[in-house]
Amino acid sequence: MKILIVEDDLTSRMVLQEYLKSFGLAHIAVNGKEAVDAVRSSLEINEPYNLICMDIMMPDMDGQQALRDIRTLEETFDITFTYGAKIIMTSALSDMRNKFSAFSGLCNGYLTKPIHREQLLEELNTQGLC
Repeated sequence: MKILIVEDDLTSRMVLQEYLKSFGLAHIAVNGKEAVDAVRSSLEINEPYNLICMDIMMPDMDGQQALRDIRTLEETFDITFTYGAKIIMTSALSDMRNKFSAFSGLCNGYLTKPIHREQLLEELNTQGLC
């Protein structure tokens, strides 16, 4: 599985890398702009990401905007939501407004920090990734 972890906090990145290491190599982006650039590059070489774990609160471009931009990029490559990357938002924000915005932007799942291994594995199973 090709994985992209989008997280500006070093500890959160390391935790997600540890949890996901048995599923494949994880690339890292520290903000939404880097995430969109990484997704664009992967689509251009026809090696799209299978899973993207993305924080919401990040510098330069937040996760909500990056989510919308990634889905738009996939559309330009004729990839429908059903066949696009599974995007799981991983955020300290647990309010309904942020959750609604994420699902409106076509995320596949939403996990509230701190992320626990069992909770992530359950979400991966729900998304058909394990």
